[in-house]
Amino acid sequence: MGFAKEEKSRRVWRGLKTLFFLITMVISFLLFSAPVLLAIADTLLPSALLSASLSPSSLSSDTISSYFSNYDFRYSLIDIPLISIIRSIVILCVYSLCDGPRLSRGPYLGIATMCSLLSLIYVSLKASFVFSASVHREGYVRPMEIALFVCSLALAVGHIVVAYRTSCRARRKLLVFKIDIENVSACKNGFPRYQKKLQEERVK
Repeated sequence: MGFAKEEKSRRVWRGLKTLFFLITMVISFLLFSAPVLLAIADTLLPSALLSASLSPSSLSSDTISSYFSNYDFRYSLIDIPLISIIRSIVILCVYSLCDGPRLSRGPYLGIATMCSLLSLIYVSLKASFVFSASVHREGYVRPMEIALFVCSLALAVGHIVVAYRTSCRARRKLLVFKIDIENVSACKNGFPRYQKKLQEERVK
């Protein structure tokens, strides 16, 4: 009876360790893949919010093309998802082309910050026009419009935060790698001296 309880406790403990290992792996994957995951979210979320704000009958290709042909900066919302998609594609392409040194202090952080700031300025300026036009026409601002703009702004800030954290992590890796190389060089330079001293002592 005691053996069965001990075996059961071992299985529970083994299962807890496996669960902890899986959670750690998922967290590390999310941390190291944050730029990719954020780019995917930036591509999908604003488009999903825009499509949710439209009626199903207005999602045909003819209607979408009419949005572009009848585009008005004060009323149209089709450019908000386009801004997010273009921003994500540019940042993701730069991220995929950068190695360790370029991630630490190179174009990735600069391009991500520049694209995000430009989109922040554009979306903020557009929000003031769209909200004032909605209040003038309907007397209120639709919640889906607010959610669309807030989502786009939050994702733009998220790109800057993720790019900064990725740059800091790459800089720390380069520092550790530099320290390891210096240690290896010191060991290589130190061993011959040690061997030479041993030979001198043997001669004496």
